[in-house]
Amino acid sequence: MTSYILRRLLLIIPTLLGIMLTNFLVIQAAPGGPVEQAIAQLSGHGNAITERVTKSGGTETIAAPSQSTSINEPSRYRGAQGLDPEFIQELEQRFGFDKPMHERFFKMLSDYVVFDFGKSFYRDTDVVDLVLEKLPVSISLGLWTTLIVYLI
Repeated sequence: MTSYILRRLLLIIPTLLGIMLTNFLVIQAAPGGPVEQAIAQLSGHGNAITERVTKSGGTETIAAPSQSTSINEPSRYRGAQGLDPEFIQELEQRFGFDKPMHERFFKMLSDYVVFDFGKSFYRDTDVVDLVLEKLPVSISLGLWTTLIVYLI
């Protein structure tokens, strides 16, 4: 029985890594990352989307580059036409997209080990603070759900 419990506990590690890798890859492949959101905010299209999701809007503003040096260069981002490529590169560096995907994944894992979940792009506060703020409601819902399930 002890070996079974130990084996099941050790299986948590590869399962958790697999879930985290799958989640990371899906998020990386999905459009609308932080660079695209910053570009949308610069072009005036970003705030309405943020307000619909968070009901608070974005408080952080991003200053546009003062002059565009090469407008005709193609960009990886659809909304980046007319923006300075150096500014786009600065945005990528700010959000960590200048590094290869595997480096970003291992940095994410190392940050998660020390419970550093970063800052919220929408609320401009630490994610841990947001989780702790909503934790009482989540615990209450979990307890009530468990109670109702067992009563039924």
